[in-house]
Amino acid sequence: MAEPRTTGGTNVAVAEGTPPREGTAEEYPGDVHWYDLPDDDAAPEDDEEARPASRSRWRRGWGVARAGGSRAVRNSLAIVLLLAVWETLPRIGVVDRVFVPPFSEDLVAWYDLLLSGQLAEHFQASVIRSLSGFGLAIALAVPLGLVIGWYKPVADLLTPLLELFRNTSPIALLPVFILILGLGESSKVAFVLYACAWPILLNTVSGVKTVEPMLIKSARSMGLGPITLFRKVILPAAVPTIFTGIRLAGAYSILVLLIAEMVGAKAGLGYLINDAQASFRIPDMYAGIITISVVGLSFNLLLLLVERRFSTWRTT
Repeated sequence: MAEPRTTGGTNVAVAEGTPPREGTAEEYPGDVHWYDLPDDDAAPEDDEEARPASRSRWRRGWGVARAGGSRAVRNSLAIVLLLAVWETLPRIGVVDRVFVPPFSEDLVAWYDLLLSGQLAEHFQASVIRSLSGFGLAIALAVPLGLVIGWYKPVADLLTPLLELFRNTSPIALLPVFILILGLGESSKVAFVLYACAWPILLNTVSGVKTVEPMLIKSARSMGLGPITLFRKVILPAAVPTIFTGIRLAGAYSILVLLIAEMVGAKAGLGYLINDAQASFRIPDMYAGIITISVVGLSFNLLLLLVERRFSTWRTT
């Protein structure tokens, strides 16, 4: 005889000995059977899915590291070949080792200058002058370039003057700087400032003027005012071009400083190179040249890092 059983508030007749039908758990949600319970010994599915993902991430990271290492090897191959030729040719007599000593001898001279403290003294003097002129050039040229590029009346007023001075070599004006400011630090810093200001100024003006017109129209259609438009649209879009000028100015700050230090200076890497050449200390001269190359390369890499920091929104 079937006995009634209440399930979910409904009386259901269940015959004795009747096996459970398929789908009983779905039809009667209140009943829980042993075959509906999870198996405690079963391995979690999440771990099985996480293992291939972790392996994929590891392989991807290894691939990126390997690609970066191979790229570094390719980029440094030409430098290694240059140093090998520099070391080999003087030793086999192709060039006179009196005028072009092997690279290893120049490194020994560089180390001797470092131990004596002369290299540190000249390095400090050059870096202070270079950074002073370079920093002043950024502080003056970037705001002026933004104003010239954004306001047409200012551009119409200053463009003829800029065209006049941009075509005048800074080296040609070095005697003028010395006559006006003397042989002290001020003339050298002002000379570096003048040489570095032009690439920064011109690239800043170009960056502002070459912003995509449709981008400006879209921003204005959204109701942005002139100040907000300049701050949110124009300035971020001009950052890559501005940093191109800053990187060029960073190279100029080292190059023109050497010329200034060869005239009337008592310290600096330019003075070291000129004095060593005049005294026929050829390995010391090359040691100064190597130092200048390393300083310029390090300066450029530092500016690249800063550019990436301020241009993280760009698609690479």
